Order: sequence, then structure tokens, then C-alpha cells
Amino acid sequence: MKVQCLNSSSIKTRERIKKALVTLIHEKKCLDKITVKELVEKADITRSTFYTHYDNLDQVANEYQMQTIELLCSDDLKLYSKDDILNYFNTLYTCLKENEETYRLLLTSNDTLFFLEKLKIIASRKIKDALGITMNSDAKNLTISFFMNGIMIEIVRYFRGESTVTLEELFEQIKKWFERLFI
Repeated sequence: MKVQCLNSSSIKTRERIKKALVTLIHEKKCLDKITVKELVEKADITRSTFYTHYDNLDQVANEYQMQTIELLCSDDLKLYSKDDILNYFNTLYTCLKENEETYRLLLTSNDTLFFLEKLKIIASRKIKDALGITMNSDAKNLTISFFMNGIMIEIVRYFRGESTVTLEELFEQIKKWFERLFI
């Protein structure tokens, strides 16, 4: 990153840039089809302002995704038990619901697969740690893998408008699946 000291003006500019990128991803369906020129026009900033904050569009997308992953998978959210995991699903639901429009825009692009894979890995690790599952437990690891892959697919389907259930219904079902598989 070029800007090291983030004052309130820099933070606002970066947020405008990220919001413009998400909007353009929604419109174009692909990060590769977006140009810096389009982004600066959408964000209503100059090209030099963009390059003061970022080196390229991938850097903006990566920062946005990492910001989201940190929010959803913060190490502050320690999971020690099955109840903690159920509460974790409530936290994930709340975060997704509060930022529903942004995720809907972000997840319409196939460029978000990295984001979902990283989210899945972090969430899986948290669940394994809370359940005390070691790497040696092939059957349990496979069950968690299927469980988390299913969740990610259903979340994408929801945000792409391909699901007939609400986000709340989806997370209620996720908790029921978890209880059946692990409790």
C-alpha cells in the first residue's frame, strides 16, 4: 500500500474506491473487465488519487476481501464448544445480513472464489479447533469439508438470487445441519 498513515480523509477515499469497485463488479460481472479509468469515474476521484492509495485494481479487491474476512473470521471470535459454534453462525448471519447489498454485489462475480475459499478455510479451522478435531481424523475432516462447501454454495446461491430461501432460513438450516452432524 502506498498510503501508510490513514487519516479520516484517506479512509473515506479508500472506502469510496472499494464501494465503486463492488458496484462495477456487479455491473461487469468480472474484475478483469474493469479499468482504473472506470473506477475513478465511478468513485469521483482523480487517477492520481487512486494511485496514491493503491497500485492496481487487484489490490483494492484483495483489501476489500481481506477486510470482510477479518470481520467474519476475527481471531477475537474464539470458539471453545458446540454452543460457541452455533453462536458463531449467528454472528456470520448478522454480518452478512447487515451488509447484504455489498455481498450481493460482490458475490455476483466469479472473481470472488478466492474470497469464499479463504472464508471457508478459516471458518473450517475455527470449527475443527472448537470440536477438537485433529488432522488425523479423516472422516470428521471430510464431514466438515462437505459441510463448509455446502454452506458456501448455498450462500453464493442466496446472494446471486438463485435460492428460494431467505438468509435467515438458510442460517437456521445451517445450525440444524450442524447439530445433526456434530452434536
